[in-house]
Amino acid sequence: MTASDTRGAIDAVWRIEAARVIAGLTRIVRDVGVAEDLAQDALVAALQQWPKDGIPENPGAWLMQAAKHRAIDHLRRRQLLERKHDQLAYETPSSHDAAAEIEQTLDDDVGDDLLRLIFAACHPVLPAEARVALTLRLVGSLTTAEIARAYLTSEVTIAQRIVRAKKTLAARRVPFEVPRGSDRAVRVASVLDVIYLIFNEGYTATTGAEWMRASLCEDALRLGRMLAELLPEEPEVHGLVSLMEIQSSRLKARTGPSGEPILLMDQNRARWDHLLIRRGIAALERAERLGGASGPLTLQAAIAACHGRARQFEDTDWPRIVTLYDELFARQPSPVVALNRAVAIGMAAGPQAGLDAVDRLTAEPALEEYHLLWSVRGDLLAKLGRTAEAKAEFERAASMTENDRERTYLQQRADACATSASR
Repeated sequence: MTASDTRGAIDAVWRIEAARVIAGLTRIVRDVGVAEDLAQDALVAALQQWPKDGIPENPGAWLMQAAKHRAIDHLRRRQLLERKHDQLAYETPSSHDAAAEIEQTLDDDVGDDLLRLIFAACHPVLPAEARVALTLRLVGSLTTAEIARAYLTSEVTIAQRIVRAKKTLAARRVPFEVPRGSDRAVRVASVLDVIYLIFNEGYTATTGAEWMRASLCEDALRLGRMLAELLPEEPEVHGLVSLMEIQSSRLKARTGPSGEPILLMDQNRARWDHLLIRRGIAALERAERLGGASGPLTLQAAIAACHGRARQFEDTDWPRIVTLYDELFARQPSPVVALNRAVAIGMAAGPQAGLDAVDRLTAEPALEEYHLLWSVRGDLLAKLGRTAEAKAEFERAASMTENDRERTYLQQRADACATSASR
């Protein structure tokens, strides 16, 4: 095996095993920052030793063993310092007990530790952008450079977010635990929010030259599937997985040869991944069996399933989608949900009914600078033959979006309205 092959194998092993190693170490040292540093030290040892000795038979256990020795040294140094200060900051076992506990980690089911790590990284004490960065770093095993590229942000900015997040968790002494009781639902919702934020940024990028960043969708889906294994009885977890599976099925059909956006009604459904659709529908049925049919994410998954089941755009069950949006709005009365419902009304009852529903939203302060409100209004006006008004709305929407591909598309729609009006 060449040096580059070995390095590639190490990178692949690290991507798979890093979260488990960090999770196991965090349970021992009670600090995600220290745990990541210890895990990184183990990675450095692998980079030094594996090219000479070859890839070990069980690379994950090797990494954990290497990290274990560093954790024991860390605990011993900390205990010496604590003895000098004669005050314990944490309940720290003796070095013998610590070594025994870390040894046991090698054989333990790491599922609970991994779940604790996810809850720590997504803790509400952190701002949303910090939760996203820390989750991608610790749980998704992305490098700082990869996160920065995905979000079109500098590495320095991402690194600062991650460092601040770790310091905040340590300073606030956020417990490394799976929450119980009434706190559990809030914390699960925070975790799902973070994963869905990652997915949405990949599905329709808010800024930059590309309309999608498929790798982020893949990362979010991997995190969602992992969470579904760890929390098999949480219906909204399966609802989110269902939603992401079905939406991911369309990724290859959402852009043209030059990366230009292709909207749902114009997509070649033969290019949809029907295996992902079947997986998504199975996850939806599981969420519903668990009693979660009315959960916001499960309702969104049910809407996505209506699209996934339609062989062609004309077969879409729009009345059913309107009903589902009614239920979703009752549970989650946001202006964006109301806008999506208006789109469905326009498809089910005609463009005038859709326009009436959209016009009731134009006074919403939260939507004033939301470009999709004006692009939807432009589309409905164009369908009604009011092309001059439609052109103005498409131009307004184009001026608001920060995504280059979307801006070009909206300007093309405006130009087409101008051409139609001049005939």
